[in-house]
Amino acid sequence: MTEKSEFRRYLVNIDSISAHQLFTDCLVIGAGIAGLRAALEAAEHHRVIIVCKGKAEESNTFKAQGGIASVLDKADTFESHIADTLRTGCGICDEAVVDLVVHQGPELVEQLLEWGTEFDLSENHIAATLEGGHSYPRVAHAHGDETGRAIAEALLDRVRHNPNIRIMENFFTIDLLTDNNKCMGIIGHERKRGPQIIWAANTILATGGAGRLYRETTNPEVATGDGIAMAYRAGAVLRDLEMVQFHPTTLYIAGATRALITETLRGEGAILVDSKGRHFMKEYHEAAELAPRDIVSRAILAQMRKTESTHVYLDVRHFDKAYFAKRFPWINELVESFDIDITHDLIPVRPSAHYMVGGVKTDSSAKTSVENLYACGEIASTGLHGANRLGSNSLLEGLVFGKIAGQEVSKNKRATAAHLKRPIIKHQIPHSDRTRLDTADVRNSLRALMWRNVGITRLDQPLSEAQEIIRFWQRYVMDKIFDSPAGWECQNKLTASLLIAQSAQQRRESRGVHYRRDFPKIDDENFKKHIKISRKSEENQ
Repeated sequence: MTEKSEFRRYLVNIDSISAHQLFTDCLVIGAGIAGLRAALEAAEHHRVIIVCKGKAEESNTFKAQGGIASVLDKADTFESHIADTLRTGCGICDEAVVDLVVHQGPELVEQLLEWGTEFDLSENHIAATLEGGHSYPRVAHAHGDETGRAIAEALLDRVRHNPNIRIMENFFTIDLLTDNNKCMGIIGHERKRGPQIIWAANTILATGGAGRLYRETTNPEVATGDGIAMAYRAGAVLRDLEMVQFHPTTLYIAGATRALITETLRGEGAILVDSKGRHFMKEYHEAAELAPRDIVSRAILAQMRKTESTHVYLDVRHFDKAYFAKRFPWINELVESFDIDITHDLIPVRPSAHYMVGGVKTDSSAKTSVENLYACGEIASTGLHGANRLGSNSLLEGLVFGKIAGQEVSKNKRATAAHLKRPIIKHQIPHSDRTRLDTADVRNSLRALMWRNVGITRLDQPLSEAQEIIRFWQRYVMDKIFDSPAGWECQNKLTASLLIAQSAQQRRESRGVHYRRDFPKIDDENFKKHIKISRKSEENQ
């Protein structure tokens, strides 16, 4: 039987006998905080290969500004951090996972300090600040507003000095190789050597997010939802894909790339005003600027519509200029590059796609529904975030579950390349005579469609329209065989976008980051649950 192109198992032809091959005990896909921490842990007893589609420094972790949340002060409590996380998650967090992550956080954050992360200090202790949704200042930061970079650089340095770890940059992972629901490694494409198979006794998926599915995003070019698409093709169960978090404040300069303006600014006193100079957040939530991100993003969108404006403003004119430059050096340099003087000028901002709350379903050991496949970081749906992520819990989750995934691999000492029974995999894609679309145009049109129809607020008819248009594009893109990352990314983007739109239509209520204008209330009776999707469930419908 010829497989439907939109349900293609593999994106390229595979011959596991003739292909160039590598072998490893553990393969990590991705080099953000989760992937790096997982690799370090797995390398305690195994040989590890890390692959990343660009440079190791191009992950979302490197762009994280605000910080990493953890209970570091004696006056703070685990119970408080747990309560804040559960409240933000709107009823569908896994309480056991929340408890696990919150309790493991402090030790692992202190370990980052020992490993060379240059956290900002106060009286020889890690300094912490307040962010929206938190009831206590527990967000550790580094270099002011370059926390992710500081953490990633420390981890990357440690990885590069570990003799058991090899990093392969500019390596595009095309697909996970499976045999009887067991992950056996990957087929990928290295820029210099072309296609190759990496056989692995264990594979850890740490591919990050999917912000580049949207026109407006804080994410780097590499965040195209590849992990979602390849996990789906491999048969993994995905969960809560409708839960896409939009960051309330990204710098809005027409024609310029969107840049994140950390919510720590609001935590330290920045005020949101509309185009008429009115402070509006109190109209939407009693916590005003410190409300959870989903509420602030929708409030900004509503105010933009009221005032018929493309953006609102952050007012930091009451900040001391010298303090601002020291505390937020990256943002200070950014706004100055656009001739914005923070003592006189307002900073134009609007929401952008920021974080995938949903992802590949895992248990508390980072295991997915596919044997020998683990997931950690933004690609994973661990149950920590529920329907909305609390600010700065993402780096924390990546750190904790990266360690857990690596530990699970490390403790199974017989799970090595030497013990791996490699199957013969031959997959031939039938030739297609259909017209070839311009993939660059499809990618750009898709991002506009997702922003318009599957964005901050949603309605049934636009969600249906989005799926219809995506399926049309799939008919002319998914049946093709590409030989470069641009084509595979386009195929992955179409797959991930369709799954997000389908999940968003299934959840006929509003909860957390998912807001339906046609179902504006929480419906606990019918939807206090997770929306799960897998290739098998789709094919059986």
